[in-house]
Amino acid sequence: MSEPGPRDATHFAEWFVERFADYWQTVGASRIEGRIAAYLLIDDSAGVSAEHLAEALGASRGSVSTYTRRLVARGFVKLVRKPGDRAHYFVMDGDVWGGFLETEQHYLASQRALATRALEYTAPGGAAHERVLNMRDYMGWIIDNRMLRSEWERFKTDRDTGRDTARPTP
Repeated sequence: MSEPGPRDATHFAEWFVERFADYWQTVGASRIEGRIAAYLLIDDSAGVSAEHLAEALGASRGSVSTYTRRLVARGFVKLVRKPGDRAHYFVMDGDVWGGFLETEQHYLASQRALATRALEYTAPGGAAHERVLNMRDYMGWIIDNRMLRSEWERFKTDRDTGRDTARPTP
């Protein structure tokens, strides 16, 4: 069963922002951070100011400042300047999800290195050793066997050239 959509086209942005924030929050992230990411995801302008985000989302400037910094640091959002304007503007990269894959690869490699080091300090045959061994090998398995970025690029090429051979079903 698919999720019900917005009441009508005029309510799309509000509906999308709230649904996206619902999902964002389920992984332990801040709801306002999810609302900002969602707003920028569907925004067609050349950039949105912090003041505009605060007003559009009914959030404080402090919250917007805090969470846009986090989104920039994590690679979801880019900070841009407009010629002759001192204000900062925020945009979402055209392929934020491809960038996410790059960040994920760094995370996986870091976790694998941590587990490799931790194995030196756990007793072979013990439950902790088994868990850490599984952690190391899982991270390595994903890195070595799932060429996510190249597969994503191939998928987009197929999609954009009309070959649509790998499109997942909703």
